[in-house]
This record gives sequence, structure tokens and C-alpha cells, in this order.
Amino acid sequence: MSTELNAGHGVVHTPASVSAASVAPTIQDLKDAGIKHIRFYWVEPTNIVRLRILPISYFEKLIKSTRPGIGVPKVTGGFVFLSAAEGYGSAGEYLLVPDLSSLKITPYAPGHASVMGWFEEKDPFVGPDGQLSVKVPMCPRSTLRDLVEIAKQDGIEFIVGYENEFTFLVSTEPVTPGNIHQYTDARGLIPSLRETQCLEEIVNSLVDSGVHVETWHGEAGPGQYEISTGPLGPIEATDTLIHTRQTIINIAAKHGLHATFAPRISMSAPGSAAHMHISVHKTGHDKPKDGLSDIESSFLAGIMDELTALPAFSLPIPASYRRVVDGAWSGGTYVAWGTENRECPIRLSNATSPRSRNFEMRFIDGTANPYLILACVIGLGYAGIKSKRQLRQQNFDKNFGPAQLTEEERQAMGVTQRMPLTWEEGRKNLEQSEVLRDILGSSFVDRYLSVNQVLARELGIYDDEEQKALKRLVEFC
Repeated sequence: MSTELNAGHGVVHTPASVSAASVAPTIQDLKDAGIKHIRFYWVEPTNIVRLRILPISYFEKLIKSTRPGIGVPKVTGGFVFLSAAEGYGSAGEYLLVPDLSSLKITPYAPGHASVMGWFEEKDPFVGPDGQLSVKVPMCPRSTLRDLVEIAKQDGIEFIVGYENEFTFLVSTEPVTPGNIHQYTDARGLIPSLRETQCLEEIVNSLVDSGVHVETWHGEAGPGQYEISTGPLGPIEATDTLIHTRQTIINIAAKHGLHATFAPRISMSAPGSAAHMHISVHKTGHDKPKDGLSDIESSFLAGIMDELTALPAFSLPIPASYRRVVDGAWSGGTYVAWGTENRECPIRLSNATSPRSRNFEMRFIDGTANPYLILACVIGLGYAGIKSKRQLRQQNFDKNFGPAQLTEEERQAMGVTQRMPLTWEEGRKNLEQSEVLRDILGSSFVDRYLSVNQVLARELGIYDDEEQKALKRLVEFC
């Protein structure tokens, strides 16, 4: 075997290389490119993506002001019903602060560029430490930023990449998927198909905006496709995920298609997930080929010990649980991790290639707020590293899932818990998680649960005959 083959497989990424790859254009770059408008996006805890558009002339004045930002009502959610959630009313405004490092040209909207932001209080207040603060605890993006910075102070860094699974619909009433094909079936990407032409325009738009697209292909469900984007730092990767989804939605509409990230449209077809890949790094820390490093092991242990509480964020609506079942390569229903095993909620990918090894979080769908679930994963993983948590579960390196073992066999491998099987069970696990309350703050958790309850009640659950509820789901997601 050659030295090159012995070196492992997969493209090698480091925190330094992904940081160098995520250089944003300047305002002058945008003006030189003919950009006239800035699309100012933010994502609420319920994963509703909001947008305001500012002429670039005003945006330039704004960022030169003493404290850049625009006023946004404190009430969360896009539907009027979310104002009924406990803790939210009609009074008050946050300051939405632009993050210039997130600037991207948006070819799907000619003459426009986009920027992400985070919330601050307009008026400083005295924080728990006695210092003045403008921090907004319910801002998912700034929560992620803070947790990343805390870990970085100890030399711990993360690289993150996402898979975007979605379905093209030719109609939402009735809900009708587009082209029917098999998984990676070449017939799903015939050049003359409307879906193929739409996909190619999406990918070209992403590449033109500076996004590193790795692959795009047909998934197993009718009208279902996937676009995977390359790894970046946690915030940059998640900003790119939002940019990618907006590109998919906008260009699909141009082609007369409705793109939905709904977890499962029909029980007779596979569902759509939002798999997150994450690797953990520390300068000077070597990763062995024949097993996890101490840091990787403790990172995984920190997540595994609270895995049953995470679906309250990662599978946030009742319909999410229609996707996650045993025997369908959707992550299964047991608390387990395994090398290249798609029947485990956490899959170890590229296990024997230390420089490209990563953990795939398979228990996430497109209804989850990606900043929020990533903040939880990093917060739990970092807590595991800090406490040198011991990994109790064995690597489930079987060619099948835990559901195919007897109870005694699962116990022998350390598989002793089920993932929540219902939305209600997931919420209960989060309510009782002292670790996540410590990471996010009890107020954050309680207010999230309040808003999430109202959202889930309005979206409801559906069966294949309930087209009204299904229509509501695909138009929301």
C-alpha cells in the first residue's frame, strides 16, 4: 500500500484553513459589483427566517454610525399566534446588529447582497456580574458565538459542515412532489428536467456567492434532493446553511417549484433531515487512527449523556417524529453512536482517517433552529472535554441498528436508553436537563419551551389524508 493511501482519506480541513476560506467582501467590493440592496436576515428560536431590505447607501451610513443596528420588535415569531406565547408582548424593541463577516452576494436576487445579525438590548443593563451589558439571552446566533469563544479560550475549536435535504413540490394544494427517482438515480438529474435545471442554477448561484459546494444529488424520496456544503467555523457554516436554504427557496420559486425542508411528507417515502458534521480540534493534539482521541471521546461523551434532551431543539415539532424511526437509516430510536452506522443518532464518519474524521449528528431536521442546536452540541461537547468525561457506550460498529439486538445484547454494549419517541417526551427531557439549563440558562430554556409549544400546537400533526395540515407544514418549512 502506498504512503498516500496510508495517510487516510477525505479532504483535510483545519480551523486555520476554513477560516482563511471564509473571507467576506467589503462594502466597496459590493458597490463595485453593482450591489444596490442589502438583505438583512435573522433567524428566530422557532427557525422562522426574517428579512428586511436596506438600500446599500443607507446600510453604509448605518455601519459608520456610533452603534450600528436596526430596531426589531421583541415579540418573536412570524405568525400572530406566537405573540400568545408566555413572555412575549407588543412592547419593546431589540437592536439587530449586522455582522459584516457574514456578507455574501446573493445571485438569486440580482443587485442584492445578504448579511446576518444578532440581537442586542437597545439600552444597557446591569448584568449578573455587575457590569453593563446589552446581551439578549434568547438570541440563538449570539449564544452560539459566546459558546464558541469560551471553548476557543481553552484552545478548543470546531469545524462544521451541513447536508441540505429538501423536496421540490409542484403543488402545495394538494401536496404533490416533483420528479420521482431512486437514491442517486441518474434519471433524477436528467438535464432537460425542470428540477435538474433548477438545481444547477441553485448550485451555480451558491458557488458564485462564495459557497463551497461539495456534492449535489437525488435523494430517495419523490422530488427529494440534497446539496452538501463544505466545512467552516461554526457560525460561518451555519450562516452558509441559511444562505443555502434561501438560495434553494428563491430559485425554486423562479422555476415554479416550492422547496420544502419538512421532515416527512408521506410515510410511504423517506424523510428529509439536516445532518450536521462536526469535528473537534486542539493545536498540538494528535488524533490516533485506531480510535478516538481523549478530546474526541470526552466531547462525544458530553453529548451522549444529554442526547435524550436535544430533540426538543433538533426535532422541534410533532411532525419531526414521523421521520425518525428504526430501520429507515434516519438515526434510529436508541441512544447510540457507531462507525458509519446510519441507524445511530450519531455516526462516526471517516473513523480511520484522523485528519478528516468527524461526528455526524443525524437527529436534526430542517425545522430546527441550526444556531440553537449547534450551540447545544458545542456546549455539551465542551463541557465533556472540560470535565474529561468518560465515554460509557461502545462503538456500535455493526451492519445494523440497535433495534435488531435483544435487550441483553444492547445492555452489554452500553445502549440503555431510547431517544424520545414523541414531541412531548422530548420537551419533558429538556425541562429536566440541568446541564442544558446551565449551558443556555433556565430562562432561555423556559421561554423556548413556551414559544415552541404554541408553534407546535398551530402546526399540529397530520396523516397522509389530512392535506390541510400537511399543506400548512410544507408552507412553513
